[in-house]
Amino acid sequence: MKLLVLGPLELRLERGALDLGQPRRRAVLAALAADCGRPVSMETLVDRLWDGDPPDGARSVVYSHISRLRRLLEEAAAGEDAGAAGQPSIRLGKVSGGYVLEADEDAVDLRRFRSLVARGRGPACPDAERTGLLEEALRLWRGVPLEGLSGAWAERIRTGWDQERIEAALAWARACLRRRSPERVPELLRPLLADHPLNEQLAALLMRSLADAGSAADALHVYTGIREHLADELNLQPGPELRCLYEELSTGAAPPPQQRPASQQTAPPVPAQLPMNVRPFIGRDEQLTDLTRALVPADGGEGATAAVVSAVSGTAGVGKTALAVHWAHQSREAFPDGQLYVDLRGYDPQTPLSAAQALVGFLTALGVPLQEIPLRLEDRAARYRTALDGRRLLVILDNAASAAQVRPLLPGSPNCRVLITSRDSLSALVAVHGAHRVVLDALDLTDSLALLRALTGERVDAERASAEDLAQQCARLPLALRVAAELVLSRPAEPLAHLVAELHDHQRRLDLLDSGDDPRAAVRAVFSWSYARLADLPARLFRLLGLHPGPDADLHDLAALAGESVDAVRRALDGLVRAHLVNRTIGGRYGMHDLLRVYAAELAARHDPETERDAALTRLLDHCLAASAAAMDVLYPAERHLRPDVERPATGLPPLRTAEEARAWLAAAQPTLVALCSRTEEPGPSRHTVRIATTLHRHYERTGHYTDALTVHTHALRAARSVGDTRGEADVLACLGAVHRRIGDYDSAQHLHDTALALCRRSGYTAGEARHLTNVGVLLELRGRYREAAEQHERAVVLFRSVGDAQGEADVLNNLGIVLELVEDFTAAVERYKRALALYRSMDHPFGEASALGNLGILLVRLGDHTAAAGHLERALTLFRRLGNTSGTGHALSNLGNALGGLGRHAEAAGHQREALELFRRIGERYGETGALNGLGEALHGLGRPAEALDAHAQALEVAREIEEQEEQARAHVGTAAVLRAGEDVAGEVTHLREALTLYTALDSPRAQEVAKLLGDH
Repeated sequence: MKLLVLGPLELRLERGALDLGQPRRRAVLAALAADCGRPVSMETLVDRLWDGDPPDGARSVVYSHISRLRRLLEEAAAGEDAGAAGQPSIRLGKVSGGYVLEADEDAVDLRRFRSLVARGRGPACPDAERTGLLEEALRLWRGVPLEGLSGAWAERIRTGWDQERIEAALAWARACLRRRSPERVPELLRPLLADHPLNEQLAALLMRSLADAGSAADALHVYTGIREHLADELNLQPGPELRCLYEELSTGAAPPPQQRPASQQTAPPVPAQLPMNVRPFIGRDEQLTDLTRALVPADGGEGATAAVVSAVSGTAGVGKTALAVHWAHQSREAFPDGQLYVDLRGYDPQTPLSAAQALVGFLTALGVPLQEIPLRLEDRAARYRTALDGRRLLVILDNAASAAQVRPLLPGSPNCRVLITSRDSLSALVAVHGAHRVVLDALDLTDSLALLRALTGERVDAERASAEDLAQQCARLPLALRVAAELVLSRPAEPLAHLVAELHDHQRRLDLLDSGDDPRAAVRAVFSWSYARLADLPARLFRLLGLHPGPDADLHDLAALAGESVDAVRRALDGLVRAHLVNRTIGGRYGMHDLLRVYAAELAARHDPETERDAALTRLLDHCLAASAAAMDVLYPAERHLRPDVERPATGLPPLRTAEEARAWLAAAQPTLVALCSRTEEPGPSRHTVRIATTLHRHYERTGHYTDALTVHTHALRAARSVGDTRGEADVLACLGAVHRRIGDYDSAQHLHDTALALCRRSGYTAGEARHLTNVGVLLELRGRYREAAEQHERAVVLFRSVGDAQGEADVLNNLGIVLELVEDFTAAVERYKRALALYRSMDHPFGEASALGNLGILLVRLGDHTAAAGHLERALTLFRRLGNTSGTGHALSNLGNALGGLGRHAEAAGHQREALELFRRIGERYGETGALNGLGEALHGLGRPAEALDAHAQALEVAREIEEQEEQARAHVGTAAVLRAGEDVAGEVTHLREALTLYTALDSPRAQEVAKLLGDH
């Protein structure tokens, strides 16, 4: 059984298509299929079927169709031939508040399409496999998706799916061109361009494929066609890329495919960060129209000189976020390059989000590797503006405290639109940046009653006067109305008048109402009314949530905070969610409105003794430390003995059984961990932050979370010093030194390690002294002082051996082998690598084993034993891939490419270098990138493609100069000289050899002698 939606809606069985019946039933199935595998609420189904304007009895109609569809699917499954066991199945299930269409991946063509595209667009997917996967995905399309279904929702979903199809087609076409298979591209791109005649990316790739296939005239005809369409429909000329391509083809100057910049080969990611839409959304028609008029002008934004900004201001609880998110969902199609969203938590009393932190999230979503994100706010903001340049994208800055907080987050691109919400009027943005202001007041009485009716049903009409009183008591604020509506629903038998009288009495008694006409007082009164009806555990959990320092929390966080079982806390949270006092966020976590957070913290201060509040935070710290340690044990099991001992909390830990679960937990918990460590200078929790820092340092180092690492380690250092923890101080200094080395701040790293060395020697901390000695050795190696580096590593080996730290000894032996290799003491280098390899294997340390194997392979390449080198490097590659270590995989690929080149297998070598290059560029590792480019140049030279080889070496030299990496600069010059020698360009060869000799001499490298000999031959 298969459900087909990428064309006319069809449920296909072995015996033929099944008659689904009337159009509305087909629409119900389509509405469920669009979110196959995910729950769809009844509200969403109704909204999709009637475009937000349902008739009376709409739910009954949906129930009827759901029932019939379930029977149809069950009958179809039962009627399938018995020999068809294993055929994909489709089931319609009931979930809380809605339904879910459950299906095997192959059973729904949309799911199959997305799965194939995800695999085909994976960064490690070779182009040969990529083209096959993406072509299979594109062949699933049979015409217009959901053909025959009408309505605004169907049109929106078609637009979104069509964009996915276009992106897949573009990725497939680029891969085909890289593989020199341009003849296959026009067949798929021509019909797509016919359907989307204004899409310049499709036109550019179609033109390039036709030109590469020898049909330059056809390519120029494509340009003429899109130029005419753009002029007729939009009064525009083609963009710069198309114009440049037209000029290249017109003059016959188009470069070969291999020399095109990487930026033309890889499409930037399209972020889609909007939170879930608010349901039901009532009223605000005037404001929605106003936002559309301001942010989506009819001329498409032409003529603007900077990003267009709108600011929605209003009191707390008035629905600013709901308005912004609802409008953004309605207007997604206007921003084809994506939507960025961040909650700045501007009114959070403990942890408002800084602009610097927000920029990390934005840059990551825009495809900037963590390692490339600058540390200084000004540099980070400039990188952000660069990433947005030329893109048509929406940025939502929610809950801003001030103009100063949002100013670094404003794009410079005139194609971008910014929507800001704040309680502040943000007059500075209006005055300086010309922001368009939308002031949001409370709902009028009609809309307030409509919201209550949507939430509670017909009681509003039956008891109209009481409903009006309730709306007024809630100050007609949506947040208060939603909380109050849940209380009404919880007491269905009680007249609305009784509940209104109870709330009125509650308001009169409430101390918080001293402010008189402050509308926020009404919100607090409703909170208090709702809170008073909670049972003991939900009430206590609500108060404790006000103490949690992170933006949200998971179930196990809250169990630790409360000191209760996970099951008990889950039940309590369900009640809080139903009461609208807590909301579920992405990934099954829980958060709360900032007003509720403040109210909860006030209640905790009033009802919970300070000792109990401190105990709750200590339990949370214990839990986060234990969960961090458990995640690190999964990711780096061989280093368990290097981390602090941690006890498992009584409330248990989240599931952390696989590397994927461990990485997901660390990513979700990171804001909470940083917030907790930022608070641990307070008396009491200081010991936790030191242990969290030393537990997570390897995670930060391997993932490139350098900003968070510096924050956590800096607080940990202060905490260790505040309580006189000498050993903790030394360990944290090692963490800080490693981070500064990674970001290229060698002077700061040296100072930190020198400070720690003195501390370790005074206190007799031998293992700490050894660790800092080898770190100093790495710094000396990076600065080209190889013999001094070897001395530091040798001393560290002796110290690690004296305290029985085999892991430390193996790590230093590996580092020492690298330095000995650089000074060409090859025998000693091989001996150190083999000792390290034996130690790693005895400890079952796969990462260390892979690292030692890789180093041995590199050395054997230098010694000319390419066969043995390839064997070592293939085993290293297998281990790194199994570990999911992208950097290690990239280096193993590049070094294996070097070995294969030595065996004369240049085509394979070039393939490995290209794959390595793609990985390094994805993670932002510039050192690896320059090595892979040099390796690619050497392989291309071996294949007899001198122009491409020179280009690869030129790119390698440029990157190596940027990062001041002298060894790869010299290698690029030597490689270039070799290509020029083959072309009998003696003057050019000599120039590059002289540059290489200067660099190798400065490095005190024995390779200087090899280059000098080559120069002497001239």
